[in-house]
Amino acid sequence: MDVLAKALRVSGARGALGVVLKAGGTWGLRLDPCHGAALHVVSRGTMWLHVPGEEPSKVQAGDAVLLSPGTSHGIAGGSGATMGPCDQEATIRALTDGSALQLGSSPAQTEVLVLRYEQDPEVSTPVLTSLARPMHVTSRENAQFRKTVELLTAELAQPQIGTTAAVNSIVDLLLVQFVRVWLARHPEKRSGSWLGAMRDPVVRDALACVHARPEHPWTTESLAAATAVSRTTLSRHFRSALGQTPGAYVTQWRMDLASVRLRDTDEPVESISGAVGYASPHAFSRAFRRARGLPPGEYRARLRASSRVRDHRQT
Repeated sequence: MDVLAKALRVSGARGALGVVLKAGGTWGLRLDPCHGAALHVVSRGTMWLHVPGEEPSKVQAGDAVLLSPGTSHGIAGGSGATMGPCDQEATIRALTDGSALQLGSSPAQTEVLVLRYEQDPEVSTPVLTSLARPMHVTSRENAQFRKTVELLTAELAQPQIGTTAAVNSIVDLLLVQFVRVWLARHPEKRSGSWLGAMRDPVVRDALACVHARPEHPWTTESLAAATAVSRTTLSRHFRSALGQTPGAYVTQWRMDLASVRLRDTDEPVESISGAVGYASPHAFSRAFRRARGLPPGEYRARLRASSRVRDHRQT
């Protein structure tokens, strides 16, 4: 069972926004923190990444940079360039019709795909936040990067039916490629992050069980038996790698699954409760309210009301 694949299937990109930036001469763009991660892919030329408190870093053609949610930063044509705010009207036009966002002067020497990657807000499994620092991957480290970038560039250049779904899928693919490089760079890291936990075979095997069969009545004892370790060993590894107990992780994953199903389906609460491992709707409702602050039915109604308001504003 590929735990990362399962986590991304549930928590993958929602409404990833992307524009192609073409820049020449002296240019700089300040990007305010946002809820999603920022992903910059240089398809031509050179870009400099500016992050407060760190030295500017050079990002060349074929390279990509992923910044975790909420990271304030800027991109520019030089290490000492002055950065200005984003032109919102020009950005909206570019998002709408697929035109490039122009910066600096002509001719353009640099092309950058600027994207915002938002995980499903109903899912709390911390895949992206595991990348605490900006991660720079070069085309030399991952030969598949350039092909993926070309596919993404083509999709953004000609928006059409299904473009949002296609971009979301391609961005998820880029994230997988980032994760592979991260794991290769940090073979010793087994604690402090969800990705690091994938390096711990005890935790990884237990997570594979939970993700494959969330409806199973898992306990620390049964998970320990399924992974052929003692209860004490399993608990110690979970605490070290994820900072929580096996039981707490099982509940977290079940609540993530339930939240997505409440929002995206018309399944009755009774069906969802059994699908995520609760013997009765009452037990599920009690656990869900502890985790999300609302009973399942009210939670579903609030999500759908918010969605209607958002759709109305967009029209």
